[in-house]
Amino acid sequence: MSELQTLFDNGHQHYLPHLSVDCVIFGFHDNELKVLLLESWYTKDKVLPGGFVGQQESLIDAATRVLKERTGLNNVFLSQFEVFGDPQREQHKFSGNVLQQNGIDAAGSWLLDRFISIGYYALVEYSKVHPQPDAASTCAWWPVNDLPTMYIDHGLMITKALEKLRQSLHFQPVGLNLLPKKFTMPQLHRMYETLFGMPLDRRNFQRKIMATGIIQQLPEKVKGVAYKAPHLYQFKTRQYQKALQAGLFLL
Repeated sequence: MSELQTLFDNGHQHYLPHLSVDCVIFGFHDNELKVLLLESWYTKDKVLPGGFVGQQESLIDAATRVLKERTGLNNVFLSQFEVFGDPQREQHKFSGNVLQQNGIDAAGSWLLDRFISIGYYALVEYSKVHPQPDAASTCAWWPVNDLPTMYIDHGLMITKALEKLRQSLHFQPVGLNLLPKKFTMPQLHRMYETLFGMPLDRRNFQRKIMATGIIQQLPEKVKGVAYKAPHLYQFKTRQYQKALQAGLFLL
């Protein structure tokens, strides 16, 4: 019996009906904010990583499992941002198409029922992620400002996740999770420009960020560059967390 046939026949015994999780996984690379997307064999539209919720599984555990399966990472920053329950969501059409293409009679399947999706966004260090494909899809990074055609409401999910991420910049350790342990000032500057969605004066930004006391300049520079090598910095974790508790406002 195929894995899909088993899911069709017995999945309702292991997973909660009508409920799924979808994960918007953000990474920062080459001065761009990117999101991890799946390319399924069954639709030309790109899809967010997601899955069902086990009968004995919490929502956060389900989302954590999806993240582990797609990135190979543990202990990832994860935050629930919205519930997607429009009655016109057409997830059942995708499920029906998958079943049909695999020669499975979809009539009466629990997979064709209406599903409500819980949206989570995750922040990962790009260099640590090794996108994990599966038997039905591949996965790759896409710039958030140049997204392909997305499956049903997954484009909306990314938009809402980005809105929530921008709102949380003042109170969540975004930089600590998106940047490598050691980073340059231009990297930090560009990350904040990207997340705020606007240009930030370079000198003014550097003055403000140094005044917060949340980063420290290291006695080392980037190696192997042709011109003047920039200094490396790292976050002072305790001061960063303390500043976030009070609200870290850089604009």
